[in-house]
Amino acid sequence: MSIVIERVEHATPALAAFLDAHHADMEDTAPAESRHALPLDRLLVPGVRLFAGFADGLPVATGALAAVEDGHEELKSMRTDPGMRGRGLGRAMLDFLLADAAARGIRRVSLETGSMDFFIPARALYARAGFVECGPFGGYRPDPLSTFMTLALPAASVASAVGTG
Repeated sequence: MSIVIERVEHATPALAAFLDAHHADMEDTAPAESRHALPLDRLLVPGVRLFAGFADGLPVATGALAAVEDGHEELKSMRTDPGMRGRGLGRAMLDFLLADAAARGIRRVSLETGSMDFFIPARALYARAGFVECGPFGGYRPDPLSTFMTLALPAASVASAVGTG
């Protein structure tokens, strides 16, 4: 299945419902202080780049990149429609986000995801893409319910993205 991935700069009812379902999916996985998914309004602020994958005009995948510090961004709000999992949509979104980051000269992308069994598929996806576990970054604190992962983007991608290679 192919999707069209587009940058999202304005809320729509369909996207709001899609992200509300994301939050509902995670509600029973951890207490509120250990859930770090952002609501839609916090994904539409300066310093965050939200993208959605659409099939037949409906959102089926989301992902965002949020600034942590110069050259370092955080992967946020990765979600694939539960009825469409296993079709490569998550990997397509992840590849798109990593290419977007590299094209803008970002050198590192990190993420926080849950450590519970519910998040095993997400952690496996990130590990297959080259992410490795790391310590907390940005404003995060150690939390046994969180797994932190990071990926250094290839220097060649960064060099060509900024026109020096």
